[in-house]
Amino acid sequence: MTDFLPTTPATSTPSPPSEISAPKIRSHRHFSIAAPLSEERFFLVLAVFIGIFSGLAVVCFRLAIDWTRIGLLGPAPEPHSLRVLLAPFLGGLLVAVLVIHFFPLVRGSGVNQTKAALYIFNGYIPFRTAVGKFITAAIAIGSGHSLGPEDPSLQIGASIASALGRRMDFSRDKLRLLAPIGAAAGLAAAFNAPISAVLFVIEEVIGRWSAGILGSVVLAAISSVVVVRGFLGTQPLFRIPPLTVFRPGELLAYIVLGVIGGFGAVIFAKAIGYLRPRLRRLPASTQYLQPALAGLLIGAIGYLGEPQVMGAGYEYIDQAMHDQFTWKLLLVFAGLKILATTLSFVSGTPGGMFAPALFVGAMLGGAVGGVERHFYPHLTGTTGTYALVGVGVLFAGFLRAPMTS
Repeated sequence: MTDFLPTTPATSTPSPPSEISAPKIRSHRHFSIAAPLSEERFFLVLAVFIGIFSGLAVVCFRLAIDWTRIGLLGPAPEPHSLRVLLAPFLGGLLVAVLVIHFFPLVRGSGVNQTKAALYIFNGYIPFRTAVGKFITAAIAIGSGHSLGPEDPSLQIGASIASALGRRMDFSRDKLRLLAPIGAAAGLAAAFNAPISAVLFVIEEVIGRWSAGILGSVVLAAISSVVVVRGFLGTQPLFRIPPLTVFRPGELLAYIVLGVIGGFGAVIFAKAIGYLRPRLRRLPASTQYLQPALAGLLIGAIGYLGEPQVMGAGYEYIDQAMHDQFTWKLLLVFAGLKILATTLSFVSGTPGGMFAPALFVGAMLGGAVGGVERHFYPHLTGTTGTYALVGVGVLFAGFLRAPMTS
C-alpha cells in the first residue's frame, strides 16, 4: 500500500510548522487492529468510517452556514437592508481575529493546503485545522462573503482522515494514503455527488490515477454522500434543466461560450494573482481589517441592489438554469461575483472557490444563450442548457480540472 502515491525523500521533508509539531507518528510495519484482515480490506473498511465521519462533519458544517446566514442576513438577503451591509463586515472582522490568534493555518480554500500536507508533511493535517476551518468558513460564508463550502469540506475530510490515522499509529507512508480518501469524502458530501468528488481528488489532489487507492476513495465518497442524504435529503444543489437536442447551428454559440468562459477564468485568476501578493506585503496590523473591509464592499454590493453575489449562491445558479434572469442581468451578476469573490479570497478569508466558479460559469453561459436566443431564436436551445455548459467551462478553466467538469 505504500507505493500508491509518489514518495517524498525523507531527507528533503521539512519540519511541520509549530502548530503541527505534534508527537511523532510511530512507524509500525503492521496494524494490530488489522491483524484479522488483509491490509487492503482494512483500508476499505477504514474508508467507510472516514466517509461516515466526514459526512457527519459536513452536515454540521452546512447547517452552521445556514443558521449563520439566517441569523445575520435573514431568510433571503434584501437590498437596502443594514443587515446586508454590515453582516459581511462584522463576519470578516470576527474571522480575522480567529485566524490571527487561534487558527493561523486555515487561510485559503483548503485544496492547496491539503496537497501541501500530502506531499510535504506526509499527510499530516492537525485536527485543529479542521475545527478552525469549520468555524471560520461557516462564519464567513454565512455572513455573506462570496465563497463556497466545498473546498473547506475537502480539507475538513482530509483532516478527519489524518486524525484517525494518527490515532491508529499509522506509519507516515500509510498516513499519506488517508488524506486523499478523506478529501474525497468531504468534497463528495459538500457536492452531494460522489463521482465528481472522486474525479477531482484524483485529478487535482493526487495528480494521477492510482489504482491501489481508488477503491478506498470511492467507498469514502459514497459513504459520506449516504450520510448527507440521510440527514439533509436527496435534493441536489441545483436542478438540471431539461436539455434540448443539439442543433448544428448552435456549434458557433458553444464555441463563443468556450472563448468567453476562458477569458472569464483568466480575468478571475489574474485578479486574484495580482491583488493577493500586494495585500500580503501590507503591514501585519492590516490583517485585522482586510477581511472586514472586503466584507464591507461585498455588503455594499448587496445593499445597492445585488445581494445575489453574497454567499455561495446556489439558489441563483438554479434560477439562471431555469431562465429567471435577463441576459444583461446575468452579465452583471458574473462581473460582480468575480469582484466579490476576489475581494473575499485575497483578504485571507477562509472559504472555497468551487461555488463562485460555478456561479460565474452559469451566469456567463446563460448570458450567451440569452443573446443568441434574442438575435437568432430559431437556432438556439434553452438558456438553461447554456448555463449548464457554462458551469463546466468555468470549472475547467478556472480550477483546471477538465475531467471533473
